[in-house]
Formats: sequence, C-alpha cells, structure tokens
Amino acid sequence: MNSEQANSPVLPQVLQLSRGCEAVYTQQELEKRLVRASQTGKALRVKLGLDPTAPDIHLGHTVVLRKMRQFQDLGHKAVLIIGDYTARIGDPSGVNKTRPVLDSASIETNARTYFQQAGRILDTSSDKLEVRYNSEWLGKLSFADVLKLASQMTVARMMERDSFEKRYKAGAPIGVHEFLYPLMQGYDSVCVEADVELGGSDQTFNNLVGRALQENYNQAPQVVMIMPILAGLDGVEKMSKSKGNYIAVTDSPGEMFGKIMSIPDTLMRNYFTLLTDTPVAEIDKLVDAAQTHPRQAKAILGRAVVAQYHGEAQALAASDEFDRVFAQKQIPADMPEITPGAERMNIVTLIVQAGFAKTTSEARRLVEQAAVSLDDAKVTDVKAEVDLKDGMVLQVGKRRFGKIVMRE
Repeated sequence: MNSEQANSPVLPQVLQLSRGCEAVYTQQELEKRLVRASQTGKALRVKLGLDPTAPDIHLGHTVVLRKMRQFQDLGHKAVLIIGDYTARIGDPSGVNKTRPVLDSASIETNARTYFQQAGRILDTSSDKLEVRYNSEWLGKLSFADVLKLASQMTVARMMERDSFEKRYKAGAPIGVHEFLYPLMQGYDSVCVEADVELGGSDQTFNNLVGRALQENYNQAPQVVMIMPILAGLDGVEKMSKSKGNYIAVTDSPGEMFGKIMSIPDTLMRNYFTLLTDTPVAEIDKLVDAAQTHPRQAKAILGRAVVAQYHGEAQALAASDEFDRVFAQKQIPADMPEITPGAERMNIVTLIVQAGFAKTTSEARRLVEQAAVSLDDAKVTDVKAEVDLKDGMVLQVGKRRFGKIVMRE
C-alpha cells in the first residue's frame, strides 16, 4: 500500500469489502469507484447472478450474498440477476460434462425459492435491491444479435477455461451452446450497467468476460471481486447438497449449530472470515489453540452463524441444548415424534420410517456402523426385530433423536 492509498478517504471501505476476497480486478479501480460514488452520491450497481438450477441455498452460497450485503450497508445498490435464461444452458464452470437442460417450471420454482432464501441475507427494500431476470434481454436477441455477441470471443480464448480444456483433452463432448454461456453472463453486465460483479472462484472466467464485453459496448469495465469456494463439513470437497456436506440456510437452529460443531478445526479461520463479521485480530485468537480451545471457538462460531438466520435467542438455545446433549450426555428436551404403527418392527424399517435415512441401504449402513441406539442400547444387527413402547428414544448418529409415540 503506497502513501496515497493509505490516505484515501475510502480506505476503510476498501479494506472491509476486500476482506476474504481471493482476487479483486482491480482494487485500484474499486477504490476509484468508491471515491466517485462518495463525491457524486450515486450508488454503485453491484451485480450477482444466480442460476436457479437447485431449490435451496446453503452457507457456501451466502459467501457472495454476504459480500453483496456489505455493499448495501455502505449505501450501494444490489442487482440480483435470476438467470432464468442462462439456466437453460447451465453453467459449464467446474463440470466435466454437459449439464441437463431444465424445464421452465423447475426454473420458475427454484427462482422463487432462491429469492426467498436470499432475502435472509440481503436488504430487500426497493432502494437497496433490484431483482432482474435475464430472459428480459436475452430472450429478445435475434439470431443476428447472437452472432454479433459470439464474434467478440475467440475459440482460443474460450479454451483457456479449465473445464473446457480438460474436457477437450479427455475427449469428452463440449456442446457449442456451452461456449455461449460466458457471453450470456457477460452480456448481463452490459444490460444492467454493472459497476461491480461478485462471484466465486469458479466464476472468474465468466466475470472477466463481462469486463471485456462492457469495454466493447463503450462502458467502463466492471470491478470483479472473486470469493473463495467454501469447503463443506468434510473439509475437503466444496460445500454441496449433492455431496451431503452442506449447511442449509433453512436448517433448524439445532441442526445448524450441530453441523458447525462437527467441522474440522482447520476450517474455522475460513468460516469465521467468510461467514461472520468477527474482526481479524479476534479470529487470530480464536483459531489459536494455545489461546482458545477449539471446542469453545467452534461454539462461538456456531452461535454467530445461527444468530444471523434465527436470532440471538435461538442461537443461545441451540448452544445450550448441544452442550446438554453432547457434553452432559443427556437426551434433547425437544424431539420429533415417531409413530411406527406397530408394536414390533425391523430396526432398518423403523429408521427409514422415522426419516433418519432416505433408503433401506443407508439405514443398514448406519446399523452396521453401530450408529443406532434404542433407549441407549446399541442395535447392530440389521435383521433385529425391536419391541416398541411409548416414550422410547431412537438415536441415529450423534444428532438425530426421535421419541416413539404409540397410537391406539
């Protein structure tokens, strides 16, 4: 940082907005735009595109949404683009095969859910949030318009993209329509006149295409801010519903807190940085085992995250309940009811009926792994027929409990 940057009136904003970023193209441009905004009173237009290819948002998605909220809190306008048109192609970022095409009904349903869940993070007041569907402009392009757009990118440049290069070398098919995806996303930036675009590291190529297209359309190129991909609960793969290593924003307070308590210690710095507003100096103390026990640090992290989505009271209650169940080895005070409909039942069937496993094979694995108890007695035989009584407690794994309720 040079002396001019150190004396910049927007330096605190630049530091706040750059926190946790993997890359900023460029920080100097961001600073200039922030200075201009403060001088003119004209808010920056901060773009984030979401393709509604799945119905739920998990904490991995919230990393960029939280960054967008920071811009809103500084007085800028969030432009949330629902990619109802780009979803018809599917983003080729990080995939090794062509994505299946979604039907319109699925896209519409997912988009509605996305917006509802994004509203848990973003300020949805009309002066702070603009929601657009990119079918508004992409659906109006003629074939001649598409050819003009395609002429602005060479095949050689497109093949610089990792996923395309890997698939080409492996002999995997690449649809010509997939080459259009980055151009469509970049054209979104032109149409909404974005000052800033946010994205995960897998979106770097697409976001930089937006910069190039804006210059071709005589617009100032957007600042691109790239956030790292949040690792899932396993600490290895990126957070993903398909991998089962995710924390959904709709998880109950207890489930959300319990999942955070299960993360590897190595993830704590990343989670504190990307999912909370905890100051860096405090994070340094929390992740230093010599100053803070990892379990205590995780509890602080868990309460901070749960409070964002469920409030302080629910966060404290989830923390207390976790301590009571796991530290003091007691059963939860509040459990879902299981109504088996028979006094004697196979343990595998009971687990599936309780909703603690989606399939019989999954339930069998849980039994074989000694992860199933009935009234504190381990059940390890998948053929076991268990006698059920009112008030018995079924436990599967560390966090799932259910109370047997016999109906007459």
